[in-house]
Amino acid sequence: MTDIEKEINQLREELDKHNYKYYVLNEPSISDFEFDQKMHRLTDLEKQHPEFADPNSPTQRVGSDLNKDFEQVKHVYPMLSLGNTYSEEEIQDFYKRVAKQLPDEEFEIVCELKYDGTAIGLTYENGLLVRGVTRGDGVQGDDVTANVKTIRSIPLKLKGDYPASFEIRGEIFLPHKGFAHLNEQREKAGETPFANPRNAASGSLKMQNSALVAKRPLDCFLYYMLGEELPSQFHKENLEKASSWGFKIPPYIQLCTSIKDVMDFIHHWDEERHNLPFDIDGIVLKVNSLDQQRRLGFTAKSPRWAISYKFKAEQGYTKLNEVTFQVGRTGAVTPVANLDPVFLAGTTVKRASLHNSDIIASLDLHLGDMVYVEKGGEIIPKIVGVDEEARSAEAAKVEFIKNCPECGSELIRIKGEAAHYCPNAATCPPQVKGRVEHFIARKAMNIDGIGTETIDLLYKNHMINDVADLYTLHPMQLMTLDRMGEKSAQNILDGLEASKQVNFARVLFALGIRYVGETVAKKLASAFKNIDALMKATQEELTEVDEIGDRIASSVIGYFGEEHNQTLIDKLQKAGLQFQLSEEETATHSDKLEGMSFVVSGSFTSFSRDELKSLIEKNGGKNLSGVSSKTSYLVAGDKIGPSKLAKAEKLGVKIISEDDFKSMIE
Repeated sequence: MTDIEKEINQLREELDKHNYKYYVLNEPSISDFEFDQKMHRLTDLEKQHPEFADPNSPTQRVGSDLNKDFEQVKHVYPMLSLGNTYSEEEIQDFYKRVAKQLPDEEFEIVCELKYDGTAIGLTYENGLLVRGVTRGDGVQGDDVTANVKTIRSIPLKLKGDYPASFEIRGEIFLPHKGFAHLNEQREKAGETPFANPRNAASGSLKMQNSALVAKRPLDCFLYYMLGEELPSQFHKENLEKASSWGFKIPPYIQLCTSIKDVMDFIHHWDEERHNLPFDIDGIVLKVNSLDQQRRLGFTAKSPRWAISYKFKAEQGYTKLNEVTFQVGRTGAVTPVANLDPVFLAGTTVKRASLHNSDIIASLDLHLGDMVYVEKGGEIIPKIVGVDEEARSAEAAKVEFIKNCPECGSELIRIKGEAAHYCPNAATCPPQVKGRVEHFIARKAMNIDGIGTETIDLLYKNHMINDVADLYTLHPMQLMTLDRMGEKSAQNILDGLEASKQVNFARVLFALGIRYVGETVAKKLASAFKNIDALMKATQEELTEVDEIGDRIASSVIGYFGEEHNQTLIDKLQKAGLQFQLSEEETATHSDKLEGMSFVVSGSFTSFSRDELKSLIEKNGGKNLSGVSSKTSYLVAGDKIGPSKLAKAEKLGVKIISEDDFKSMIE
């Protein structure tokens, strides 16, 4: 494998991981700028080396925020993401490109703010809101109509001369005032505050209880209309018309007839954005004429008639006072910089993540240093530079600790990883409490009535040492805790009892096995059916499961190889938790594809690729990530990857269509 191919594969793996964190978990770990730089690098490499083309590359898709708790709805019009840039030169290139593609034609550019929330598509029929759908993967998204209807700025019934049927798209967001109030309430309730308004808006929209969504101060701006009978052939005029029907159309829109007008708009809002009552992260440019939009067309993932300019992260200059170290539930030790307060991108920053020992070494940090702080993607503060000229000669160098700050255990560093870990998973306090917090979370066991403060009290009072101890609690014990009455105690016990009905996949996720997120837990549960089979699984058996690589397999084997984890599973089984697929779940399974392995490639008419993979597993087959001599069938759709097709033909793997596959399972 060449160095170029290695770099391409590494970038694809990193971007897939960050896509998942950003769109599925809503837990971004890098800034938008860093993500976009990696994407630009991969795009350039793929253009220069078409021999390494892959239809499943991150450059060929829109990141997904699909949540299986909601019904999936296909978009009538694909909901593509915009191409984006941090470069003013690229904005000028975009303008020139449009002019070149529309020779001898005048055109107008509509400049708008890029709102930092979560995208939504609203469908209206005969003046009534009938559906609200998230972006999802661009082809289909989550039907969140019930939640959308709770947002007061979204009209349920229109007024005026609206078309019989159309879709209008926009951004659901949380204003600064509402975000501050929401986090204040969460902190009082002992819950973790949201990192930023965007995560809060996205998380709110995916809540299952619309009554709870109604309590969130969500807002919505609408910015694009689609349909067969729109009132105008010009984008801006359509928005003005939509405003008269009752939609909240943002007032921050300008019609530009020259590149100078465009750049003036960008420069104005780069300064003024901090005075807005909500977050924006850039500017969006759209060709005004819908006819010209149609002629300019689309690339595989974005329109050629629009682009977004993203503002670079704002920097602050402040003093580093000390570095402290935090231990997470997985044992990872994170260094945290404690700073003199500095106002940055609308908030006061006192702390910044230093991530790991390599970052500290690369910055050559000393206590008392004057440092440059940046909000990466305006989310997570981090130190990006040091003013070495301002450093005192007596300043002590920042050294990474050798022992756990909580339990004193000697830290370890796993080969190939940047983080240091405390190996004392069984009794290190933040690891124990962190695992309990993960276990009770909504997406795991969903146990009501227990917050961070309660977990801390239970641990300090020696009532729990692991998650299984939760199921041995009784009312009199709980009522000895501060501010714990009989009703609160009973609510906790009721929540624990209800959690015994949570399905195997979520129980598996709740255990907190490293690298086993929601999706991986579902795949493992589906493949092995029960905990005993999973605990006995070999590395080879685990990696045969779709999307399970060596790292995940090693982590699973390592987890079940620990005696205290085996004891924990035994205690949880005796408590009555679900450690096998239910009869209802197994009823949807068959053994029609038993012993067969499949590779799915291309796009399909009746199913998405994920749906096909799910059907394969439900019918006893196995999904493979790549074609090999072990592959029984290649399920080939439109635009199948040429490399997979060629390899299947070379190895004599049978190539079947979507209809062939349907015949196999019907």
